[in-house]
Amino acid sequence: MKIYLVRHGEAVPEDDAGSDRDRWLNANGREAVRVLGRLLRETHVEPDAILCSPLPRAAQTAELLAQSLDYLGVIASLRSLEPAAQPARAAAEIPTYGRAVIVVGHEPSISMLGAHILGRPSFPPFRTAQCCFIENNKATLMARADIANVVAYFVD
Repeated sequence: MKIYLVRHGEAVPEDDAGSDRDRWLNANGREAVRVLGRLLRETHVEPDAILCSPLPRAAQTAELLAQSLDYLGVIASLRSLEPAAQPARAAAEIPTYGRAVIVVGHEPSISMLGAHILGRPSFPPFRTAQCCFIENNKATLMARADIANVVAYFVD
């Protein structure tokens, strides 16, 4: 199985949105997600499914990634991917969506999900618009929009 864990792009401040739940991607965040989408496309990521938190910044990130990858399927919104969610439920749901799944979430829950999937006590925190490739329960690559590059991922 291939799981692509993604943290959403940079969002507007809470004061602008009125609440943390309502924050949307700012212009820099949208551009960074487009860069991330290009990196995933160049790495030949072909998802069976795209899953995201129901919060606007995660949903917008998922939509931009879908566009970049010419993904025409439904983007599933899962409450188990919200910021305060515990990772076990999301980890159980992800495999039911296919063999290659993009999962868009938030910190700290996205790194907690990575730790859970890999059976580790912790996982390095994600930057905005960052993706970690997990293949067969092993972190293999990292794509980061801020450096516009895909690199080998080593987690001790």
